Amino acid sequence: MIIAKTIREVRENIAQWRREGFSVGLVPTMGYLHEGHASLVDRAVADCDRVVVSDFVNPTQFAPNEDLESYPRDFGHDCKLLEEHGCDMVFYPSVEEMYAPNAATYVEILDEMPKQLCGKTRPIHFRGVCTVVSKLFNIVQPDKAFFGQKDAQQLAVIRRMVRDLSYGIEIVGCPIVRENDGLAKSSRNTYLDANERKAALVLSKAVFRGEYLVKSGVTDSEKVLAEMTAIISAEPLAKIDYVSAVDGETMLPVDAITNGVLVAMAVYIGKTRLIDNFIAGGPK
Repeated sequence: MIIAKTIREVRENIAQWRREGFSVGLVPTMGYLHEGHASLVDRAVADCDRVVVSDFVNPTQFAPNEDLESYPRDFGHDCKLLEEHGCDMVFYPSVEEMYAPNAATYVEILDEMPKQLCGKTRPIHFRGVCTVVSKLFNIVQPDKAFFGQKDAQQLAVIRRMVRDLSYGIEIVGCPIVRENDGLAKSSRNTYLDANERKAALVLSKAVFRGEYLVKSGVTDSEKVLAEMTAIISAEPLAKIDYVSAVDGETMLPVDAITNGVLVAMAVYIGKTRLIDNFIAGGPK
């Protein structure tokens, strides 16, 4: 597996792959990889001749009061996992490699979409996401890029950016990977102590209850959200940021949960903010 720390190295290797006629897949990550990331790599390996994984904690998507400095990192572990799953190249740049001094150019969606859900409390987040992913697309120029459904709003935002900017890249959404007890896998799960880890199960319990209600024919979003909220609120360590039902493309609230509607939540367990979701009728 190639470890590339510069944009030039990435481009030189990909140019050689292109000369050999290989297709290229990209899996953007912020490192501290787990089985959820591995599932994205597996899908990329299955779909593409060569796979690039970016391992970069992107500072432009963190606000000053967020966990940029404490975000977990373990590049040695990441490389071991990536090699085991068939990654061909990991792109591990420094902040200085990715962002020129005094960089002042951003990619941003200027409508209500990024202001919903996570965007309400993280107003600069999706500007940072779009900017870094756009840069990665320009560097790697992949045929396909792979993102997890756990970050459902991010996936929708990236698809919108790709459409609006005419990127010739197929965006592939991959299913949420869960622990055996149901908790969605996340790098931030490492922040949880034993009591918080147990408490965090209210997210998946609420998701599974919501899915059950929708599959049983309940379409009133107010009723579904009320039951999900009650499950989370019963846990003393949980503090709800949002529990919402939104259009899966626009992220705007809906009254009826029909196929394609995203039911998503963000919940603080202690000081750790976790997210989870489901899509009515399953992902597209």
